[in-house]
Amino acid sequence: MEANLIPKGTITTPKGFLAGAGCAGLKTRGGLDMGIIFSEVPAAAAGVFTSNRIKAAPLVLSREHLRGGRAQAIVVNSGCANACTGEGGLEDAAEMASLVADKLGAQSEDVLVASTGVIGLRLPMEKVRSGIEGISLSRDGGHELARAIMTTDTRPKEVALELGGCDAAIGGIAKGAGMIHPDLATLLCFLTTDAAVDSDFLKDSLQEAVDNSFNMITIDGDTSPNDMVVILANGLAENKTILSGGAGSGEFKKALGEVCTYLAKSIARDGEGATKLIEVTVEGALSLSDARLAARTVVGSPLVKAAVHGSDPNWGRIIAAVGRSGAGVEESKIDLYLNNICLMEKGSPLPFEREEVRTALGMPEVPIRVCLNLGDYRATAWGCDLSEDYVRINSEYMT
Repeated sequence: MEANLIPKGTITTPKGFLAGAGCAGLKTRGGLDMGIIFSEVPAAAAGVFTSNRIKAAPLVLSREHLRGGRAQAIVVNSGCANACTGEGGLEDAAEMASLVADKLGAQSEDVLVASTGVIGLRLPMEKVRSGIEGISLSRDGGHELARAIMTTDTRPKEVALELGGCDAAIGGIAKGAGMIHPDLATLLCFLTTDAAVDSDFLKDSLQEAVDNSFNMITIDGDTSPNDMVVILANGLAENKTILSGGAGSGEFKKALGEVCTYLAKSIARDGEGATKLIEVTVEGALSLSDARLAARTVVGSPLVKAAVHGSDPNWGRIIAAVGRSGAGVEESKIDLYLNNICLMEKGSPLPFEREEVRTALGMPEVPIRVCLNLGDYRATAWGCDLSEDYVRINSEYMT
């Protein structure tokens, strides 16, 4: 991916996108808390949303607005989720879309709305109105927008990648540090591209990219009512429209997948209280679903996460998680590697140097590989260690 990375790339790197952020006073601790991303022309658009059956008002509205397969702007706030707020919350989300449409000369139904923060509180709309009015858009505004969407994140998450085969790019920003689990979590991700992309192909490509990235990360096993991943494709690169199976389709899917994986790993690495990134790869599974299930179960195991935090070479916890995952396994065929150190071969433990494994577990990135040796499928999941700081952060969230 490094060869195609655009230095200091962000969501406004693709042509025709502007962004900005401001301080509306929605966060207890202050700072940037509102932002807008705007395409100079209406764009093909697609979204993927939380599987949580409780869905926040902005998400309900945005799904409705995306039915036409296009959008031109996204308005987002942090500090208040506008979730579990009834009809009033829906009215507030609709007003946010209308305010941005009036500000930018767009159609209200072409404005998507996203919110993140505390659940169960109504938005202070006087502050929201003032915040939207005060936002200035620019080509450099993507960096501020990446900061404005943060809640317990410790750093912004943004990237841009060149598209091979045409003069186009894909940019993205994301937030998330807690309530992160497969099938999305309390994360927001906004993606842009100046490539011309068929709307149906865009939707399918986004779903595939999300399945391989954001749906393969976990921090604490919780999910939220507000999660969304949205992409806008405005076509200002003036390439021939990319269609499913057509010229450039493979390159587009690959690049979109790389952007999403980069951002997903950034979220896992920045998990609340985290000190290490855990990467679990399961190989030789009977099916892709089995590979994903086993990988996600291992990376989400509190016992595995705690062992990694303490650099405790208690590798039996990994195998126990594989066994309870629901994936097809045969104990006598399993191989286990931790940072290329083989700890188990064909179901039998191997002798190892304890300090060597402790050193491997003490690194900032901890790779774990489980070979089931039953089939041809593989999957990778990402997570982080479990520290005392996770409890502290979540016991003080509203205070």
